Amino acid sequence: MSSQAVSSSPTTPATAGNMGTDLKPTGDASAKVKPCCVCKDEKAARDECMLFSDGDARESCRSTIDRYRSCMAGYGFKMP
Repeated sequence: MSSQAVSSSPTTPATAGNMGTDLKPTGDASAKVKPCCVCKDEKAARDECMLFSDGDARESCRSTIDRYRSCMAGYGFKMP
């Protein structure tokens, strides 16, 4: 029987600053953004226009919808 102990702990001591570093995505995955986290101002303006417009919301809010779509397309999201 061997007297050597096998350590499964990392070489760096765990601190509050590095506890989740192995869980965070790296490379291309870290550069990706979620659709919920971009174009917040454009989305809020679109939603407000859609909720409070008189008559046909699609027609009266076309410019805010187009601004939101172009913003999302700038981040690589395709809107229908």
